[in-house]
Amino acid sequence: MTLLDTARRYSPFLTRNLDSGRLNADVFQPMLHKVLSMEDFQAFADWDKIRADENEEELAKQLRELRRYVVSQIIVRDVNRLSDLDEVTRTITLFADFAINMALDFSYAYYQDMYGTPIGRYTGGPQHLSVVAMGKAGGYELNVSSDIDLIFVYPESGSTDGKRDRDNQEFFTRVGKKLIALLNDVTADGWVFRVDMRLRPDGDSGALVLSETALEQYLIQQGREWERYAWCKGRVVTPYPNDIKGLIRPFVFRKYLDYNAYSAMRSLHRQIRNEVSKKGLADNIKLGAGGIREVEFIAQIFQMIRGGQMRALQLKGTQETLLKLEELDIIPGEQVAVLLEAYRFLRDVEHRLQYWEDQQTQTLPTTPEQQQLLAESMGFADYAAFSDGLNAHRSRVNALFNEILSDSESEVTESNHEWLWAWQEAPDEDERAHRLNEHGFHAGSVAARLDQLRGSHKYRHLSAQAQPRFDAIVPAFMQAAAAQPNPTDTFIRLMDFLENISRRSAYLAFINEHPQILQQLAEIMSQSSWVAAYLTQYPILLDELISTQLLETDFDWTKLAAELSDGLNNCKHDTEAQMDILRHFQHAQLFRLAVQDLAGLRTIEALSDELSALADTVIAAALPFVWADMPKKHRDTPQFAVISYGKLGGKELGYTSDLDLVYLFDDNDPEAQDVYIRFARRLTNWLSTPTGAGTLYDVDVRLRSNGDSGFLAQSVAAFEKYQREKAWTWEHQALTRARFICGMPEIQTAFDRIRTDILTTERDTAKLAREIIGMREKMFPSHPPVDSNVKYARGGVVDVEFIVQFLILAHARQHPELLDNYGNIALLNIAADCGLIDKQLAGQSRTAYRFYRQQQHNTKLRDVGKVEVNDVLLGHYDSVRKLWLAVFGEEAKTCYAA
Repeated sequence: MTLLDTARRYSPFLTRNLDSGRLNADVFQPMLHKVLSMEDFQAFADWDKIRADENEEELAKQLRELRRYVVSQIIVRDVNRLSDLDEVTRTITLFADFAINMALDFSYAYYQDMYGTPIGRYTGGPQHLSVVAMGKAGGYELNVSSDIDLIFVYPESGSTDGKRDRDNQEFFTRVGKKLIALLNDVTADGWVFRVDMRLRPDGDSGALVLSETALEQYLIQQGREWERYAWCKGRVVTPYPNDIKGLIRPFVFRKYLDYNAYSAMRSLHRQIRNEVSKKGLADNIKLGAGGIREVEFIAQIFQMIRGGQMRALQLKGTQETLLKLEELDIIPGEQVAVLLEAYRFLRDVEHRLQYWEDQQTQTLPTTPEQQQLLAESMGFADYAAFSDGLNAHRSRVNALFNEILSDSESEVTESNHEWLWAWQEAPDEDERAHRLNEHGFHAGSVAARLDQLRGSHKYRHLSAQAQPRFDAIVPAFMQAAAAQPNPTDTFIRLMDFLENISRRSAYLAFINEHPQILQQLAEIMSQSSWVAAYLTQYPILLDELISTQLLETDFDWTKLAAELSDGLNNCKHDTEAQMDILRHFQHAQLFRLAVQDLAGLRTIEALSDELSALADTVIAAALPFVWADMPKKHRDTPQFAVISYGKLGGKELGYTSDLDLVYLFDDNDPEAQDVYIRFARRLTNWLSTPTGAGTLYDVDVRLRSNGDSGFLAQSVAAFEKYQREKAWTWEHQALTRARFICGMPEIQTAFDRIRTDILTTERDTAKLAREIIGMREKMFPSHPPVDSNVKYARGGVVDVEFIVQFLILAHARQHPELLDNYGNIALLNIAADCGLIDKQLAGQSRTAYRFYRQQQHNTKLRDVGKVEVNDVLLGHYDSVRKLWLAVFGEEAKTCYAA
């Protein structure tokens, strides 16, 4: 059986066209064995001559004939399984783009001859009409018998420059009407596409065309929630450089996580379900339960919520969006597989329904003959088997849809009805105090906070949508706080957080959507005032609490770096957006580490390694984008590198540590010094300047050569000369903890060579010891060595660091293994293995140093106040002091003098 014989069985429409001779075999047969492209459409007729002759009738005829061939070709290839869904939808969408532009070019030229060229009032330049394809046309997802939803936009007001001038609004209205007629009017040859203009601002009652300014004003002042979903797929199909995308993006994709989208999507879906029920459309595979629309809604709901934060989600197509959601770990892979399989099956069915008579239908057939043929075309033996397969797909889609968009807002309220007594407008003070005390709260503090909150300006001015959500959350937070060992502190932190997020009802919606996080939130805030304050400052991190990766301790930094780079790339040279992306990324990973830390999943060394890797990743990601943003640069790739010192250099970074950075370059260009100083300043600003997304790091650049008086960026040669000829001993001490972060590999090689040469220089060890001891003594006036301060106490953190630095500077020449920048704990062990220090003292000092760092860490993370000076702490000090005496000898007496 030939391709055509097979296809005839499933399409009376195709059969009529073949039998009537309306498909020329010489033209049609070659089309069946290839994927059609714009070049094929262009070659179909002499379009240039038609335009030149202003032959409107011929243009309409040729477009309709071309459609007949395109649709027929799609039918034959699809039912014979020579094409897949992507080919089908892309082919018909490309044809729609071609037809729109052909009709627009003709219409524009037609009225240009009559009235002249439309000129912008402000720019003085020629104006062109942008045609925006919405819905399936926007997402390259058209059906063969789809309408096309269009919106017409022109850049600015003005008038034409001809003798019979018209204002731009009238000119483009006429152009738009002719374009519609060329595609939409039914002639003896049929139509090209039915054109639907109802998605334009104000629908049928609105202007047919509007300026960019008018569109922007409408979206800001009147744009409704459903229009956001419609514009999500909006795609400009015309080639003119009008700035439609810049107007649409902030309307569709909010800068914050927009959990209000849930309720809006539910409302829209309820309307559709009501319509389905009212019109008896249960057999409609698009609108019915588990149909195409539900798959599209699942993809779009996450785009609406997260697209402002994740520009990678600002996609048009349903399939590509679902795949991206899987890639970003937003929807599990197995769920995406279910949705994609169902979507492709349903769309195949939809096409076969439309192939039958070239009608826009999604309703299953009722006649036995058509039912059987539909089943066969889908690869089933009979309609019963087909129905079972179809229903299985629809059932799985509907289950996932209900899981994702379940109406959960009532859960918080219902589950906390027993705590509603705590949040009443006029409570019985004695009764409330009694019950608060019963649950372990400090009644006075909690009651005062509740009363202050209810009387606050923020609460009284909550929207009608936000206030019920707020009212539901307060008692829920109280119940969660009561379960913690410090309920009052936990509750106060939760209320500070709630009051801060109340300005954004989307965050209230998030908590209502995910009541399961209430207990988790309370536990985190109970353990750490720092994390509570961090969440309050960056409430966008709420989203991390529902991430499947929250407690996964395996950080794939290569993958994370690639995702960060993609996010920065998607910002298209928007510097502020790129700086925000860096901050969101860093905050999310830091919060994830903090939660894992509170859960006891990490040692102090492992945590510092990850915090250091995070900083490395952020700096490395920023560098190429800062360079791309640089004006007046002399090369495409900077010959530049970032070197880290201090905590980051030694991979001992804490949650709030500064970054000690030094910038080097190796470039002989006469302007190199000035260029790289500007670059270094700009990179520092990217890393340290607060933006709307918050702060990133405090950057300290004082460890560069000559300190504050030195160049912000220095050549490798100058750096080497300074280290060899001018650097102080303390600067060589700092070099022991320095390492290359990112940049030009050749500079890494040079820096490692210089560092090795400097650290392995032969030294007078007695003189070196005196200098380091003298350095330590200079700290005493500004940082008294008291036992309650583990950093500066005698036998504390600084003493361990100075011991290790001395051992490296004194012995790395004979023991190059000391040059590896593994951190002080590991280096003490290496020094012991080299026979430089006693193994028992080294082990005790390692334990002491780990204990000190944990104490410093606990002070920041776990609400630990001052370090308790007890026998354990004093024992650690004593161990390190013994090691100091063993390393430095009698000179140590000066260091430990009272």
